[in-house]
Amino acid sequence: MHEPSPFLDFAQDKLQIGALLFMALVYSLKIRWILKFPAGRDRQAPSGNPEKNASRGAWYSLLNIAMPWAMPSTRNRPLFYAQFVAFHLGVAASILMSFLIPYAPRTIASAPAVLALQVVFAMACIVGILRLYRRIADPYIRAISSPDDYFSLALLIVWLGFSFLAAPNRPAEGERALIAYFLLTAFFLVYVPFSKISHYLYYPFARWYLGKTLGHRGVYPVQRQEAGA
Repeated sequence: MHEPSPFLDFAQDKLQIGALLFMALVYSLKIRWILKFPAGRDRQAPSGNPEKNASRGAWYSLLNIAMPWAMPSTRNRPLFYAQFVAFHLGVAASILMSFLIPYAPRTIASAPAVLALQVVFAMACIVGILRLYRRIADPYIRAISSPDDYFSLALLIVWLGFSFLAAPNRPAEGERALIAYFLLTAFFLVYVPFSKISHYLYYPFARWYLGKTLGHRGVYPVQRQEAGA
């Protein structure tokens, strides 16, 4: 049985944990900074509608991302929502795999598990390429894009590509792919808190307060009117 090299052992263990702790520290400081600002109070009286209140509005807003039928942008363009799901599923699977390989390799050692992971990574990588092309080709998206948008997306595409190669977890045949995958994962964990990818940290706060305010005013959740009604 081929034993991983000392550098691979370092990359998938100590380097990984160090990068994760660094990201957790930065996120803790950011959350602490956010919570220092008191939430504003709405001066308008509650709507009085039991079906639309602050609590329900907040939860509805927070979970809105899992309800594509509730947003015109995804309801009218289901393919974009499918791309969103595939891309983020690939990112989540790659992060999970970075812990399963060093600490629970048997959970993804079977051929079906490897194939399933590689299918997810391939789909996510293709979506990433399409997103990068759209960001470059669409003049409106290009106008609001920053260098970080291009770098972050390119980084994710390369990382997902190496995730595909690392999924079999065979140091004897593909140690370089595994080393590249873990080095990119560590860099990803350190870089994310300072990039736009960290938007997911602010998402719960923004959606919660938006839904709470609109629910308090009785205009959220939005009631869709059927055609001809």
